[in-house]
Amino acid sequence: MRANRIVHTVESHTEGMPTRVVVGGVGALPGVTMAQRRCYAVEHRDDLRALLVREPRGHAAMCAALLQPPARPDADAGVLYLEHAGWLPLCGHGTIGVATVLVETGMVEVAEPTTTVRLDTAAGLVVAEVAVSGGVARSVTIDSVPSFVLERDREVTVTGVGPVRCDIAYGGNFYAIAELADLGVPFEPGARQRIVDVGMSIMDEINAAGPPVHPEDPSIVGCDHVYLAAPGSTALRSRHAMVIRPGFLDRSPCGTGTGARMAQLHARGELEIGREFRNESFLGTHFTGTLVAERRVGEHRAVLPRITGRAWLTGTAQLVRDPDDPFPTGFEL
Repeated sequence: MRANRIVHTVESHTEGMPTRVVVGGVGALPGVTMAQRRCYAVEHRDDLRALLVREPRGHAAMCAALLQPPARPDADAGVLYLEHAGWLPLCGHGTIGVATVLVETGMVEVAEPTTTVRLDTAAGLVVAEVAVSGGVARSVTIDSVPSFVLERDREVTVTGVGPVRCDIAYGGNFYAIAELADLGVPFEPGARQRIVDVGMSIMDEINAAGPPVHPEDPSIVGCDHVYLAAPGSTALRSRHAMVIRPGFLDRSPCGTGTGARMAQLHARGELEIGREFRNESFLGTHFTGTLVAERRVGEHRAVLPRITGRAWLTGTAQLVRDPDDPFPTGFEL
């Protein structure tokens, strides 16, 4: 077998959404912090992202997580998250997948009934509490980063629909949150392409008119996710379709999206601190969450989300790049 690159991975899915965890074949990236390493990866190692998530080794919904030495002494591992949209500051479903992989492969010291895994990410320290029984990770609860509403009731013009209002919230990534009922699109499998189309229209208009920028970290910029709430959604149980660039639906309930949704509901006075919230994906899987405290992010009122979900290992892989491969960084259709 000829190869000029071999990458070792552990494959998993979190409530239906894949996380390809890179455990070997890639060295430590330069940078004093994980945020600096993310910036380096964006500028110099995007070929690695493309190799991991694009066809023929990946697919449109593939997500990956690159394990790194932690950049801070209180963390067990560093993580960089990547998908078709780019290198993400944080990924909730990916964090649940990474914590599960670390526990079930023995890469961290495992204790029952709870193993604490501290992950250094570009968005900050994320603590994962893994419920372990018989050596198996039964669920993962993560304390995510401060989440907040950046802008309420922003009006966007959706192709084929007209003006629609949405909120822009941050939960580790920026999300536009809108109501499917306002878009005239049903929440059903047969309308999947229409849902993707209106989500992409909202995303493109927001970024063209003025992309959201994190008030404390200007490297976190742009909206690549749109949360479309299903009719009947409440602050107790919310069903949604999550549209992600370049144009697909999240299979999982979306971890950072759950944080952003809870921050939005709290800002609107609908979800109080400590009340349990159930967030359901288009696939029907769910995360549960609570808000544990309030904070400030710049001039914005923020909250700290705690989110619980589960991941399952699906295999291991050695991804190989042949020197004569006509698609050395994969392709997109």
